Amino acid sequence: MTTQRPKKEPIKVGVIGVGNMGQHHTRVLSLLKDVELVGISDVNLERGLDTASKYQARFFEQYQDLLRHVDAVCIAVPTLLHHEVGMTCLQMGVHALIEKPIAASIAEAESLVNAAAETNCILQVGHIERFNPAFQEFSKVLKTEKILALEAHRMSPYSNRANDVSVVLDLMIHDIDLMLEVVGAPVVQLTAAGNRASDSGHLDYVTAHLGFANGVVATLTASKVTHRKIRRIAAHCRHSLTEADFLKNEILIHRQTTANCLADYGQVLYRQDGLIEKVHTSNIEPLHAELEHFVNCVRGGEQPSVGGEQALKALRLASLIEQMAQDGKVWQQQEILAATSEFSAVMAG
Repeated sequence: MTTQRPKKEPIKVGVIGVGNMGQHHTRVLSLLKDVELVGISDVNLERGLDTASKYQARFFEQYQDLLRHVDAVCIAVPTLLHHEVGMTCLQMGVHALIEKPIAASIAEAESLVNAAAETNCILQVGHIERFNPAFQEFSKVLKTEKILALEAHRMSPYSNRANDVSVVLDLMIHDIDLMLEVVGAPVVQLTAAGNRASDSGHLDYVTAHLGFANGVVATLTASKVTHRKIRRIAAHCRHSLTEADFLKNEILIHRQTTANCLADYGQVLYRQDGLIEKVHTSNIEPLHAELEHFVNCVRGGEQPSVGGEQALKALRLASLIEQMAQDGKVWQQQEILAATSEFSAVMAG
């Protein structure tokens, strides 16, 4: 456990990688209370200097030099560099928030988790949807429901960002993490299929079907080639259907009703077949909530709600889905267990 800091002492932070996501990290960190944005680092000299100037921070051409001046960093570099940069930070005693996925491989992720434990550093992973107000309210609603099935759709038009990984590690991993959190039971059945629409060599469209030990079934679909942006998750429950739209920040609960209106002589004039409840959510920006949580963990020495272990669990399942979709075959549970020991870790919860 890390040492608690005096509340009046600002946390000194930096950002490594100021591409699309790193720009947002820099913006939010510059607004947080009791946080000093010390500096940023990026391999793109022009972009780095412009961003540093915009937020009145120092620019470091080598990120290792930045680490000597900060307590914590946000790492928003390409996935293939997560392990290298993250290990350097942790070994220098710098707390780190690494964008999802935690790393490009399970071995690298395990290495980061172990390094954080050995150095007593905070390791948080950017599964930002956990901090989405719509998901948080969605989770509260489901605590009083019997879940039968879940379905998630996370789709985007094609772009040039995050093309170093498949759609599973780029988009689907968000919903993998959310479903593992909501269901709270190990995965015992899995099938997946996918296709490519680009020359990147990675899958661009994947659908996965999961079965959990408590009987819940789930379907996840992720796409980089859909012509409109979709971010939705739905829970089919015994007495309701609850839908969350992360783009609209909206939750709708559909319930059955038997309400009738009777006229004279017992004739039914109308029947209300269903009732729709709209759940109000806050307007807080998920990234603001995520970074505030990270800073509070650094200050108070508590472990983050989405730490390395949780991110590793999501990565294990994502890696298996990716492998199945690439192979284009349906595996039975016995074949899965024989083919990879990683699935055993997922099943162990």
